[in-house]
Amino acid sequence: MSNIESKSKKILAGTEGFKIIADGVYILPGQGNALAVETDNAVILMDSGGGGRMSANMIQLLRKHTDKPVSAICYSHGHLGYNDGASEWISHNQDRHDAVPLIIAHKNCLHRYRRYRETQGLQTILAQMQFPGLPLRFNLVDPDLTFSDRLSLSTQGRRIELLHVPSETDDCIALWLPDDGILYAGAAFPGTTLPNIGTPLRSQRFTVRWAESLDLMAALNPTTLVQEFGPVITDPTEIQNRITKTASLLRWFRDEVVERMNLGLSETEILADMHYPDDLQELDYLKARYGAPEYIVRDLYRQENGWWSRNPTDLHPADSSAAGDAILNAVTGSESIISYARQLEDSGEIQLAMHVIDLIANAGTLTDQVRAARMVKAGLCRKRAKQVRPYVSKALYNSSADLLEKGHISWVAPL
Repeated sequence: MSNIESKSKKILAGTEGFKIIADGVYILPGQGNALAVETDNAVILMDSGGGGRMSANMIQLLRKHTDKPVSAICYSHGHLGYNDGASEWISHNQDRHDAVPLIIAHKNCLHRYRRYRETQGLQTILAQMQFPGLPLRFNLVDPDLTFSDRLSLSTQGRRIELLHVPSETDDCIALWLPDDGILYAGAAFPGTTLPNIGTPLRSQRFTVRWAESLDLMAALNPTTLVQEFGPVITDPTEIQNRITKTASLLRWFRDEVVERMNLGLSETEILADMHYPDDLQELDYLKARYGAPEYIVRDLYRQENGWWSRNPTDLHPADSSAAGDAILNAVTGSESIISYARQLEDSGEIQLAMHVIDLIANAGTLTDQVRAARMVKAGLCRKRAKQVRPYVSKALYNSSADLLEKGHISWVAPL
C-alpha cells in the first residue's frame, strides 16, 4: 500500500474502532464511526460501511454481541463509501433467513443517488483526485423509506428518532436516543476537523444552514455524543461547548466574509485579508485536518457571487492550452522562467514558484521545456502538500503531481 493510499484510508477511519457505549449500543468501525442500536427484538444500523472487508468486519463484530436481526439500515448521508455495503448486510440477513432490512434515508438521498448515477464518470475522477489509490465501489442501494424533518421509528423497548440535520450534505441525518441521552451526530459533527464546508471538489454546503443544524442538536441536551470520526464525548458540558462553539464560529465566518464582500473585495482579496480565531489552532476538533478556513471563505463567497474571478481575462477565456502556447511564445528564454521558478523553490517560496512555472507548464504543445516545467511543477506540488494541513489539499496536490509526472495537465488523460 502506498503512503498516499494509507493516508486516504486513515482519514476515513473513525477514532473509536469497536466500542460499547451503552447497553445494546455499539460503535462499529465503518467509514467513520457507524452505529448499531439494539431494541427488544432487532438491531437498527446507522451506516453499513464501504463494503468488502470493512462491512464483513462490521457484521462479524456485531454478531459477537447480539444475534438479533438487523431490521433497518439508516443512511447518515448519501456520500459514496458510507453505505456501499448495504447489499452485503442484506445478503447477511438472507443467509440467516431474516427479513430484508428496511433502508431508511432522508428524501434528498434519492436525488443524490440519481445525480451520482448520472455522473458516475465524474465521481470516479473526483475520487481519484481526493482519495488516491482507493477504489470506488459505486454500489448504491436506494432507500425504501424516506422522510423530511423527523422520523420516530416503530421499535420495541427503545425509542429511536431520526432528525434531518443538513450540513455536509443536504441529506444528513442524526440518530437520537431520547431515553438514553445519546446523540449520533454523524456527518453533521466530524469531531476531528473544522466542518468541511467548501471543499475544492464538492458542491456548496451552506455555512449558516450547518450552524442551524448544530443549534437543533444542542437543544436536545445530549449526555453522550457520537461524532462522525472523533471520540465519544460523555461530558454534557463539553458536548454543549463543542456544538455551540462550532455553530458560533460558522456564523463568525459568515459575518466576516459578508463585511468584506460589501466593501467590494474579490475572493482572493478576502482570502488575503482574513485573520482567523485562535480556536482554529488550539481546539483539537476545529483544526484544519480535512476542512479548512479558506474553504469556508470560498463557499460563503460562492453563495453570494457568480463564477467570475473579477479578472477580465477570465471572462471569456481562450482554451487553456492555446493560452499556454501564447504565453510560451511570448516569453523570451523559457529556460530562464524555469530557472527563476527553481530559485523561488530553493528560497522556500513554493506557491510563488507555482505561479511562475504555470507560464510554461500549462502550454498545450508538449515541448522539452514544457515537459521539464511540468516535472518542476510536480515537485512543487509534492512540497506544497507537505506545507498545508487539510487532507483534501494534500491529496489534490499529490494526485495532481501524479498527473504532471506523466506529462499531463488534463484529467481526461487517465493516471
